[in-house]
Amino acid sequence: MATDLTGKKIAFLVHNSGVEQPELEQPWNDLGRAGAATTLIAPETGEVQAFTNDVEKADTFTAELAVADADVADYDGLVIPGGTTNADALRLDEDAVALVKAFVDAGKPIAAICHGPWLLVEAAVLDGKTLTSYASLETDVRNAGGTWVDEESFTCPANDWTLVTSRDPDDLDAFVEAAAAAFAQ
Repeated sequence: MATDLTGKKIAFLVHNSGVEQPELEQPWNDLGRAGAATTLIAPETGEVQAFTNDVEKADTFTAELAVADADVADYDGLVIPGGTTNADALRLDEDAVALVKAFVDAGKPIAAICHGPWLLVEAAVLDGKTLTSYASLETDVRNAGGTWVDEESFTCPANDWTLVTSRDPDDLDAFVEAAAAAFAQ
């Protein structure tokens, strides 16, 4: 990745169980190698259980900050990894929904992959946005006022904030490149 993110602070928002490991790990590692300081945020500090293919337990990670204690002013961007149960649980967490709304209100870029856009649907921030996601979210995105496209990665600057989205783990290279470009702005 040619993008330099030195001095940028990027928040990663996950639930304490259910995040798709590759969708957390590759962006985390790649953005960190590009110079970004990254913080893992979850409803509770401590252990985050990752999964592969939504059903196979994978590694654990450590959430450094509880979402209720996160302040959008401390970050330059937000990454929402996927995982069906991760996204489904986050959209039921009022603090996670509020944090997403705060990033949008501040005009800061958000990058969401796979089922991650479910949290954006719940936050009611997709009106007028064009995005991609895991295919099963197409109707949810449209019902939330967004336009869904089937592309490897899509960046939408509408409504004074940038949204970067991708479909699934197969799109991670394109997702990370687009996210890094958005965060570098």
